[in-house]
Amino acid sequence: MAFTDTEPRGESPEELSDDLSTAPKNDLPPDGMKIGFTGWLRWMWRQLTSMRTALLLLFLLAIASIPGSVLPQRPVDPSKVNQYLTENPGLGKFFDAIGFFSVFSAPWYVAVYLLLCISLAGCIVPRARLHWKAMRAQPPRAPSRLTRLPESASWQTDTASTSPQQILDLTADDLRSRRWRVRTQAFDDKTGWVSAEKGYLRETGNLLFHISLLALLFAVAYGGMFGWRGQALVIEGESFTDTITQYDSFKSGQQVNVGDLPPFSFTLDDFRVSYQEEGEQQGAPRSFEADVTYRSEPGGTPGQQTVQVNSPLEVDGAKAFLVGHGYAPVIQVKNAQGKVVYDAPTVFLPVDGNFTSNGIVKMPDNDPQLAFQAIFTPTTALDATRGPHSTFPAANDPAVFLSAWKGNLGLDNGVPQSVYKLDTTNLTKLGLKGLRPGETWTLPEGLGTVTLTGVKEYGTFDVAHDPGKEFALIAAVLAIAGLSLSLFIPRRRVWVRVTRSKTGGDAATVEVAGLSRTDEAGLRPAVDELVDAVMSVAPPEPETADQNGDDAAPTGN
Repeated sequence: MAFTDTEPRGESPEELSDDLSTAPKNDLPPDGMKIGFTGWLRWMWRQLTSMRTALLLLFLLAIASIPGSVLPQRPVDPSKVNQYLTENPGLGKFFDAIGFFSVFSAPWYVAVYLLLCISLAGCIVPRARLHWKAMRAQPPRAPSRLTRLPESASWQTDTASTSPQQILDLTADDLRSRRWRVRTQAFDDKTGWVSAEKGYLRETGNLLFHISLLALLFAVAYGGMFGWRGQALVIEGESFTDTITQYDSFKSGQQVNVGDLPPFSFTLDDFRVSYQEEGEQQGAPRSFEADVTYRSEPGGTPGQQTVQVNSPLEVDGAKAFLVGHGYAPVIQVKNAQGKVVYDAPTVFLPVDGNFTSNGIVKMPDNDPQLAFQAIFTPTTALDATRGPHSTFPAANDPAVFLSAWKGNLGLDNGVPQSVYKLDTTNLTKLGLKGLRPGETWTLPEGLGTVTLTGVKEYGTFDVAHDPGKEFALIAAVLAIAGLSLSLFIPRRRVWVRVTRSKTGGDAATVEVAGLSRTDEAGLRPAVDELVDAVMSVAPPEPETADQNGDDAAPTGN
């Protein structure tokens, strides 16, 4: 097929495609004219609901979510937040002031979130209305100058055997068979044309993507309003009940009644951890497993499950995720009279990767009041520089190192204290001692004895209920489907016109042209396919081909 450049005249391709756009028009008046308060409101609404603003807000939301992924979040793990504040007092105080430890509930994050929802809704409604009209409308009339479109071709044909109307009808049938929407203008002894359009699903996919994105935002907001999340530490052999008092930390949505939490419970029967024994990754955890016995309601039929990382316990719409673990040495304390005043597994918080852990034991009811600062080492090592520490996270050689204190613990004044901290201002130090399981330390001044009776492990569980997660999943799948449609389906228009030759007789001019809103590179094959189809019913005159010195008679862009 031979193509020749033609000088543009008449309508431009941009003008021809203006009606395909669903972007809001700029309604600002000419310079020097006042638009008033209502006009400014209309202008601001136009700016807020433009696609450009929606993309900007989406970008800001993504940027604002980074601190929530990088920094520990107080609703999820308050202990890690406190640890970060201790290790980075200056920067941590600044981050806390601007809400970086509770990003997703911070006012500035909520503001961006709401503005994005409003912007998307304002984009979607007019685009959906215009797309609905476009879906019901017929393809546009053929432009007056087809040869100036991006891809076009024309040739002379003899209509003695096939009339111009037959050419148009056969072309229309061919386009319909290839799922084009077709409009025809009957031949009126001078001219007639066929107009066809394809690719409406592209805009449908675009709208589906934006609607799904908006639905995803609403699903997340719904989950935040009607969902709840809490963290609980459960020691081997002990139980957890889904009540507000059982949580170490708890956060719920505004519409949640904490008295209506699902009445499930579970007991941590056994906790197993395996570590890499040798190599470069020595000490790295390989598996975490927690065997639990659960009940969906008090007195209900018990069930058993092994909870693993990313394999939570799911009961009554809530999920209990295993997110961490540690050690709880069982410490027994007897007073001077030989009476047991403390006998329980004590939670120790790890301070390094080998689970060197710190813990506090307080006995405010003893006379005198006693307290112990303690270090637990699962695989014990001692040196002059580091003191007692662990060289491996497994409990291969456990020991606890106690620092005993007596005096006033300060608990009688009603001021709350952390169970993991000890204020030694009004205390007197009694001594230091290291114990292995089964060993006993007789306290100075005849104040009693301390015995390390054993070592248990504990699991940290993140218990959450999110009623919006199913809706969010559906919205995400639909968003991907809509994005695929908008990316891979081209929007194109093609025209075929048959014009009777001015010289009279059976000669006629056939014009074929196409216009694309998307990739121009894929337009030419579509036009070539249409040219071949039209040539099969309206072949070029041999004389034209001989005159052009080319076997392919059509000419065009």
